[in-house]
Amino acid sequence: MPVFIAFAAFLLLVFGHRLGLPIAPWVVTTGPFGKKRKTPGQKSGVRTQTLEMVLDHDSGGMEGRCLKGRFTGRALSSLSQTESLQLLEELRSTDSQGAILMEAFLDRRWQGWRDRANDRAKTECKSPRAGGMTANEAYDVLGLKFGAKPHEIRAAHRRLMMKFHPDQGGSTSLAARINQAKETLLAK
Repeated sequence: MPVFIAFAAFLLLVFGHRLGLPIAPWVVTTGPFGKKRKTPGQKSGVRTQTLEMVLDHDSGGMEGRCLKGRFTGRALSSLSQTESLQLLEELRSTDSQGAILMEAFLDRRWQGWRDRANDRAKTECKSPRAGGMTANEAYDVLGLKFGAKPHEIRAAHRRLMMKFHPDQGGSTSLAARINQAKETLLAK
């Protein structure tokens, strides 16, 4: 629960200005002529199971560090945009609070990243990667172990298509991946 409270406070600091809320009222002081100004040098931090983030109140800049996963020990500023998006996908499945923080970081670092990611996803749905599936991916898609026999590949393909074919309520993109997995393994 304390992590959630710290997380909520951090998000308020990051997004509060967009909502017109006073940011960190305990940091605001009154300057000459009654004008309010922030005390310089203030920073806030939050930590999830996977990320550690710091917000600089003066500049509005964010910096973070990966605590777990593929990018353990790396500063977020050292990640390329592609690596940052890969980290976001990893966080979406393992650390939902970390994913929210990562989205805030991406919003500040690469404006428009959401539009580009949506465009990329639409393109991938329209045309599955032709010939771009590795054998390991194909085995994973079909739920088979490495070295499965051709008859096992066909049986797994048939079983999955009966469940996930668009005529059975499945999606066309998933059916295309299942077909691509079969083709990849039988072409070897």
